[in-house]
Amino acid sequence: MNIWKKPILLLSGIGISYLGNWIYLIALNLSILELTGSAAAVAGLYIIRPIAVLLTNTWAGSVIDRVNKRYLMIAIDLIRGVLVFCIPFIGSLWIIYTILLMINIVGSFFGPSSSVYITKLIPRDNRKRFNSIMSMTNSGAFLLGPAIAGILIMHVGTELCIIINAVTFLVCAFFIYLLPNVDEKSNNSQLQIHWKMIMKDWIIVKNFALKARNFIIIYLLFQLALLIGFSLDSQEVTFIKQNIKLSDRDYGIIVSITGIGSLTGAAVAAILAKKLQLKLYLGVGMLLTSVGYVGFYSSYNFLTATLAFIFLGFFMAFANAGYATFFQNNVPIEIMGRFSSIADMFQGVVQIGLTLLLGLFAEWYTLQLVCLIFSIIGTVLAVILLLTIFIPSKAVLFEENKKMTG
Repeated sequence: MNIWKKPILLLSGIGISYLGNWIYLIALNLSILELTGSAAAVAGLYIIRPIAVLLTNTWAGSVIDRVNKRYLMIAIDLIRGVLVFCIPFIGSLWIIYTILLMINIVGSFFGPSSSVYITKLIPRDNRKRFNSIMSMTNSGAFLLGPAIAGILIMHVGTELCIIINAVTFLVCAFFIYLLPNVDEKSNNSQLQIHWKMIMKDWIIVKNFALKARNFIIIYLLFQLALLIGFSLDSQEVTFIKQNIKLSDRDYGIIVSITGIGSLTGAAVAAILAKKLQLKLYLGVGMLLTSVGYVGFYSSYNFLTATLAFIFLGFFMAFANAGYATFFQNNVPIEIMGRFSSIADMFQGVVQIGLTLLLGLFAEWYTLQLVCLIFSIIGTVLAVILLLTIFIPSKAVLFEENKKMTG
């Protein structure tokens, strides 16, 4: 149990932050709607994060790989906590947008930083279980957050919900403060970001990608299948309401039950972490997730849609835990921040493109047909991924007990 003392601290901090984020998301949407009365103003919230990613991810990794990750994560949470705390006291939509952009710019450093920190803190043979529990924490926050937000909004209003999120960032920072310093050295005392350094870092990432072709092939296949799934998520509400003719209440129930499926899947993934191979988590998990999308867009009533979503959510927990572990085990720690940031930027562009393409085709043809075609393409990519994973030459990528050389 002693070996899990530090990981539990990290899980607790991030889990509290996840829970606060869900409470905040519901409250912020309602707060902006109350402030402006405009659905377009609410929709504007959802383009702020992609803008922040495009502004920062060309150079964020250069900072992450050169500074102390623990100090950076603490600073990020403190800054986000202070900025979120200010939102309820501001009456201008554009000032709120500006603050949200600042929050997302700062927040874009947290994901890659935490990935590097987790890789250094968690021993290689425990990462799969840790990532499964992390997925379970996220699913639990997804289930509890909106429910808690609903109760709080009903009794005390949206402002307190937003302040609660500010507090959760501070709590997360405190938990990270209690964790050990995993960076032996860092040259953050006089860090200067300039164009030549950024270009050099991009070349380093490119050279790694060229040398690690087996890793990149599996990485790209998984990401393409996953990003197709994300683009399909953008049409789920429309499909449920227009094709299956269900109500908003029915949609809410389906989403909640899906969360239970994800939570159960993550719990089972954590229990089986020592018994099932990493390649099964990654390959079979992604394949069955893709099959879940096919099942959902083939559904014709509440029951079939719900069953497909439970199936999808259950196996996506395996796929996510498998991918996180695979990534941590195969990207050298010293360039992980740069690789993550650059990859996130390209993934964002691809996801926007796929989502727009799906929406365009849905205007020309029937929504169900287009979504089925996309989900079948995702399933074909997942089959290719699974077959690729089991090629003997790829076996070294899935070893869980060897030591990292980087």
